[in-house]
Formats: sequence, C-alpha cells, structure tokens
Amino acid sequence: MFKALVVEKDEDGKTHAAVQELGDDRLPRAEVTVAVEYSTLNYKDGLCIGPGAGLVRNYPHVPGIDFAGTVETSTDGRYAPGDKVVLTGWRVGEAHWGGYGQKASVNADWLVPLPEGLSPRQAMAVGTAGLTAMLAVIALEDHGLKPGHGPVLVTGAAGGVGSVATAILAHLGHEVAAVTGRPETEGYLRDLGATQIVPRADLTEVTRKPLESEQWAGCVDAVAGAMLGRVLKQMKYGSSVAAVGLAGGAAIDGALITPFILRGVNLLGIDSVMRPYGDRVRAWSRIAADLPMDKLEGMIQPATLSDLPALGADILKGQVKGRVVVDVNA
Repeated sequence: MFKALVVEKDEDGKTHAAVQELGDDRLPRAEVTVAVEYSTLNYKDGLCIGPGAGLVRNYPHVPGIDFAGTVETSTDGRYAPGDKVVLTGWRVGEAHWGGYGQKASVNADWLVPLPEGLSPRQAMAVGTAGLTAMLAVIALEDHGLKPGHGPVLVTGAAGGVGSVATAILAHLGHEVAAVTGRPETEGYLRDLGATQIVPRADLTEVTRKPLESEQWAGCVDAVAGAMLGRVLKQMKYGSSVAAVGLAGGAAIDGALITPFILRGVNLLGIDSVMRPYGDRVRAWSRIAADLPMDKLEGMIQPATLSDLPALGADILKGQVKGRVVVDVNA
C-alpha cells in the first residue's frame, strides 16, 4: 500500500482531491517504479488538482508533474534499484499518473539520473519550474547574452520560474530587474540577487508604439499577454526574450513586428515537457553548478500531500511565492 493524492470526478463533472491509500496494483504498468521522496507544485499541478483544464485524460488521477526519488524496480538496463532519479515533463501528472504519491511507475526514457551534488529535496526545490528557468538562461546565453551587456528582465519574478531565474542570473554576474505585482516580495527578490524591482503596472499598459527606449539586454518571460508586448519593444538591439509561460494570457497583446525587423530581437520559445534527454542533462548539470543552494533554500515552502488541494488553488490565483517542496512521506 502507498499514499497518494487522488483526484476524482463525480457525476456532475466536479472534481475532488483527497489523500488515499492505494495498492501497488493500481500503479500504471511501466518499466521503472520509483519510491518517490519529494515532489513540488507548479501551475499545471494546480490545474490538475482542480478542474483539470483539459490536461487530465482519465479519472481517478494522481497529479504531480515532477518528482525525485529512488528506483525500486526496473526492467530497463539503464536504471537499477537504488539509483537516484528525477523526472520532469512528458505529460506525467497530466496524461499519466504523477508524483503526488509515495510510488510512481514511469517509462525509463522519461527519467534523468539525479545530478551529483543535488539531493532529491533540492532537485524538487528546483523542479520543472527551475529546470525551465535554466533552459531559458541557456537559450539566452546561446544567443549571445553575457554579463555586462545590461540588465536582464525577469517577469513573474516571485513565482517558481522567476525565482530560480533571478537567483541563477544574479549568480552568473548579471544585473537582474525583477518584475512583480506584489510589493511585499521586494525583500525576497533582492535576497535572490535582484538589483532592480519593476512594478508590474509599469509594463501592463498596451501601447501601439512601434518601439520604446532600449532597456533590457535579455528577458525571461513567464507572463506573455500585454507585458510581453511591451517588453519586446524595450529590448536592446540583437537581444533575446526567452518565453516560458502564459500567466497573462496566450496572446501577445499590442505586439508588432517592429522589434524583430528593426532591432533584430529574438523571441525564443522554451519547452520543458518534451525536451530531449541531452538538453535535460545539460540543464541539470548547470543547475548543480550555477544555482546557489543557499538561495534555493530561501525559496522553499514545505508541504505535505494533504496541503496540496489548498495550495493548488492558491497557485492558480498567483498567491504562491517561491518553490513548494512536497514531502510525500510526511
């Protein structure tokens, strides 16, 4: 038997989430069974705990789009009992049962060995959000961003992706301008290394100006919507925006082609769900090297499986700061 957060849908189409005891025979059939130690909370998890939003295919369902733990059984030669592993993406926790349980059964291709120097708890403080942040930083670097080029903007900076991106960029020597709509997070963001706090209201007005004054040498954007439309017009010549989320909407409100054809601005799409294995290994290695563990510790909000229904609702309302780390065995 093992504990898991199970989401069920009633005859009226309403979903309900509660911790249940399940038998091992309820696990999906897959190549590797992992004794999960920690998971975390992402925006998608909030959707899957709640209404599903089209992400969940079948009920009952165990959410949790990422987890870290120890291999219990394996029919794949790449992994053996006792190996420490981490999983993010591949629609686990959406189309497949995920990490909000003490056990998970998944395809071997979806796993990555836990990097040297990271514990399962630290890996889940990073989680999908942190991996996405690192992929965004790598993409900006691959397109020429270097310390000294000017301030790098991070939107949604107090959230999961934004927190990790802020800490990594600051550690690498960049000036970080952190965008937030919550003034009470200013101290938190400065502790992560932000040198400038930008009120969200400064970037949410839609304008039809073709360009604005050049301000940002790079940007990690988790918001999209009107904010991304404004930010694109403020990017320096030849700079890049790494787009990782759509908290402000899927459309880029007020966007024009002028930043791309007059300033050579690059808009880089960052996907972490279906990312190839080699990219994941590269990003996790960089996380172990370039994310200060003391800063990571300062982001952590501990939680248990029973806390998740309330936290899932909170993250959908933008009320979660930093990284929620779920001890599935607590």
